[in-house]
Amino acid sequence: MSGRRRPDVLVVGAGGSGAVLAARLSEDPACEVAVLEAGPVPSAFPGELLDARLVPGAQPGHPAVRTFPARLTPDMPYMAARGRVLGGSTTVNGGYFVRARRADFERWAAAGGAAWSYERMLPFMRALENDLDHGATAVHGDRGPMPVRRVGPGHPAAAAFGAAARELGHPDDPDKNAEGPPGFGPVPSNTVDGRRVNTGLAYLLGAASARPNLTVEGGRRVRSVTVRGGRATGVVIEDGTVLEAGEIVLCGGALATPHLLHLSGIGPAADLERAGIAVVRDLPVGAALSDHPQIVVEWTPRRPMDEPSGSWLGGVLHLRSSDGPAAGDLEILQSLVPMAGLVGGKAAGPGMPLAFLASVQAPVRSGGLRTVSADPDVPPKIDYGYLRTGADRRRMREAVRATVALIGAAAFAEVCAGPVEPVPVDDDRVLDAWIRARLGTSQHTCGTVPMGPVVDALGRVHGVRGLRVADTSILPDAPLRGPAATAVLIGEFAAAAVHRG
Repeated sequence: MSGRRRPDVLVVGAGGSGAVLAARLSEDPACEVAVLEAGPVPSAFPGELLDARLVPGAQPGHPAVRTFPARLTPDMPYMAARGRVLGGSTTVNGGYFVRARRADFERWAAAGGAAWSYERMLPFMRALENDLDHGATAVHGDRGPMPVRRVGPGHPAAAAFGAAARELGHPDDPDKNAEGPPGFGPVPSNTVDGRRVNTGLAYLLGAASARPNLTVEGGRRVRSVTVRGGRATGVVIEDGTVLEAGEIVLCGGALATPHLLHLSGIGPAADLERAGIAVVRDLPVGAALSDHPQIVVEWTPRRPMDEPSGSWLGGVLHLRSSDGPAAGDLEILQSLVPMAGLVGGKAAGPGMPLAFLASVQAPVRSGGLRTVSADPDVPPKIDYGYLRTGADRRRMREAVRATVALIGAAAFAEVCAGPVEPVPVDDDRVLDAWIRARLGTSQHTCGTVPMGPVVDALGRVHGVRGLRVADTSILPDAPLRGPAATAVLIGEFAAAAVHRG
């Protein structure tokens, strides 16, 4: 950024929220915007990274992914993957683009005020999308940067899933981005004709790239935020250079952002002092997190099936746990690519089993993220806190049992020869052990820098002027659906908030 005037807004991270925020802010030619992205910022993405039949974040060692060591339970280590490239996790995730539900906005409005109500957020949701199925309606938009397309039931396994859901009495839910009762339907996706459209492509590599007031730099890892006299004045990047700006907005995601705040002296005072970090502001950053535990249940195809032509995603079923919200807190998501293919980066896997991803999407806060060293290269301690309570375990059992019931349905027998392994659904204690041995996560982390205790409704960090957060870390808890669409929404909302001051 040498030779340019000091930016009015410096955005740290060009991912699901940051790319959106920067593009929207730069629509005002009087606003000088700079973006620092730790990963590369390509002018064009390689085809394999945009292939909607693949999930780069599932591939160990993928160059566009950063991993964080974590624990799902005290005795279960895990490596949490996040995108480290222009577009962030919207570049490496599954392309699932389902909105949060009205019930989510009601909870968030209780923490952040009326600005977070469904009615106030709906215009932003419409503005960000180009719904290629529904067009412009009272609920949907057709002029936004993000294309939304629902994956049809053309694949025989997807058609059988729908038939099995109806056989078991689950209602049809044809538009997951409306507010109908939960049930079976196609997955809204930010993929078109087999190509993933991340926020980098949708927001920054089009018209925004030519704006003279917008600078986007890759390979610029931020080590800390500088704070003087209670005001954020700039950031320190990896080589020790200090870059100043009028306002700093952190968009690194729900794992990187709290760590960066801690390294800047903003977090729980006792933890920071133990780590050798001077305390700037004592706030409960990372005190808990919210995510969705997940189990893979594989099944054996009855006959060879063609590989999917457009997306790895089949259908999706949402249903309510025994005491869950009416909007549904359990999800069964279908993969049309074998798990070995997703991990290995191949869309085809002749003869391999296919899978359902069963997850509990209840808005639960647990675990947390704690920084243990002032050295930015020492990762934080991340604890998901899964399966701690009886309710946690019961909901997970219900998700698995619902999945096994689908696999065993007569309609699904058209394509399925049965589960790959017996699932002990008849005994709670045995099933709990089976689940614990196979536990994973949906990678939907939220709530590490929550509205209320740490930031206000507009993302402003309490007690530190000129510093905001705009990513899923500010949500008090995770939504009842995957948060990718909500990350984009946060970028849109944050741009309007910064303009308001």
